[in-house]
Amino acid sequence: MYVMDNTTLEVVDSIKDLGVYYDSLLLFDKHISEKVNKAYMMLAIIKRNFDYISKNCFVILYKSLVRCHLEYADSVWYPKRLTDVDKLERVEKRATKLIPELSNKPYKID
Repeated sequence: MYVMDNTTLEVVDSIKDLGVYYDSLLLFDKHISEKVNKAYMMLAIIKRNFDYISKNCFVILYKSLVRCHLEYADSVWYPKRLTDVDKLERVEKRATKLIPELSNKPYKID
């Protein structure tokens, strides 16, 4: 328990500052989950609004609507754990399935 100016400060598990969720262990699980969910929502918007989409058009939409969420403040929370990297890679794997030319090709992680 911490007290400042005769006011007891509450203990929290995580806090959001400038759009980045910090937890007590600095694992950024909540932040990555929030950003991955937002990226999936943006992919769903693209899929819902375009019956057919060319590769070039999709790249522009992906870079402007999806990737910006995955990369926001990545210098702070850069994923070090394989589970976090896998969550981010699944978004990109799903994105490749929306492009007709790439939908039947395997997605390889190097």
